Amino acid sequence: MTRFRTAFPALVLACGLFWLVCGRAHAQFGGGFGNQAVGGIAIDADGIVKNLAPEAIEALAAERRAALGDGVGAEASELRKVSLADVIQAVDAARAAGTRLPAEVLFLGGLERITHVFVDPEGKDIILAGPADGMAVDAGGTVVGAKSRRPLLQLEDLIVALRAIDAARQGGILCSIDPTPEGIRRLQAFLSRQRTIGNPQQTFRGMEEAVGPQTVSVGGVPGDSRFARVLVAADYRMKRIGMGLEESGVAGLPSYLSMVPAGGRAAALPRFWLEADYDPIARDPDELAWKLGGRRMKCLTESDVAGRDGVQRGAAGKDQIAAKWCEAMTEHYDALAAKQPVFAELVNCVDLAVVAALIRGRQLDNRAGLDLQPLLDAEQLPLPTYEVPASVPTVASGLKKGRTWVLSASGGVQFQPWQFAATTREDADLGSARATALAGRPEAGWFWE
Repeated sequence: MTRFRTAFPALVLACGLFWLVCGRAHAQFGGGFGNQAVGGIAIDADGIVKNLAPEAIEALAAERRAALGDGVGAEASELRKVSLADVIQAVDAARAAGTRLPAEVLFLGGLERITHVFVDPEGKDIILAGPADGMAVDAGGTVVGAKSRRPLLQLEDLIVALRAIDAARQGGILCSIDPTPEGIRRLQAFLSRQRTIGNPQQTFRGMEEAVGPQTVSVGGVPGDSRFARVLVAADYRMKRIGMGLEESGVAGLPSYLSMVPAGGRAAALPRFWLEADYDPIARDPDELAWKLGGRRMKCLTESDVAGRDGVQRGAAGKDQIAAKWCEAMTEHYDALAAKQPVFAELVNCVDLAVVAALIRGRQLDNRAGLDLQPLLDAEQLPLPTYEVPASVPTVASGLKKGRTWVLSASGGVQFQPWQFAATTREDADLGSARATALAGRPEAGWFWE
């Protein structure tokens, strides 16, 4: 296994990302919920990510609470049905009138997840169904279920998924934060010149300067979308937790670095990334009713090697400690998502991408006779645009773990929604679930229990 050997304590190198702000918003997506920071991050016009001050987060939460008022939406529901045709109608009406979309439309009737998709050819509609709640704003400014405290699905993310899903067919949807090859070469040169520990903080600052900004890459969705921000934020939060730069808040999920025993052997460049996983999607024989289940996020790892030409992914031997940390991350993911909403928002985005692949791949819109063009036309319905994340400042800190440098080289999030949409199984009972859902639709109202 290749590693750096020096006379310094074990070190963790990470990138300083939190979350991002929306640069420009359009009237339909305003109302105090768009054009705002999400998850405690700001990003400037140069694409450099910076941490939002606590008082700014408090102000954001207060602003969103004021926009929401006393709360919006019905009570909690085990299976709320939301008419996509009526959502489109609401979007058309707001666009024609130049008014803002109601909060209930922006947050898809309070849906927390999508568990069912029902096709209604007679009503020319597609019904999205799942657990739902009333709306509230948490301390960080995230719009969540009033009782569940889980982040709600957002129409903006669904539209991004529908527009981008065809392009994601080949490479999937992903993000990555990586040091540049030049930064790695500078780091190696810096480490080779170190002979004594001296001032640890001075050493850390020297490493940060040597590595320089790390590059943020997003694929499968536009980099200026909110969807992309969720991917990047979840990636970075995972790395910070793994490297001990922030607490997970979950008893069973310590940092990776804390798991390395004194004098123990660890990979010099551990790489952690999140992947989505789903059970086969159930469908009725007529392919008019679909049920998503068994979705989960799993953490994977490989150990990189820093070579003269940059980082060689997976070139080092397996790091058993990193593997154990990933197992803990996977096992406690739901608990972590309850503590840090961005991890739940990541699952929400995966759900919406899978639903988009299902609709497009199985041509459910054509079978329903539902025209999705009002959502797909970017000129007619421009979405809020966000500053594109380009780079993340490197942050170095250290713990004494023998004489090995431990460097966080990269990490990411990746999943292929088309793969999940293509893996199905037949379930005859879903037909009756669809019939019950459609029969319960009221004469007025675009969502029902």
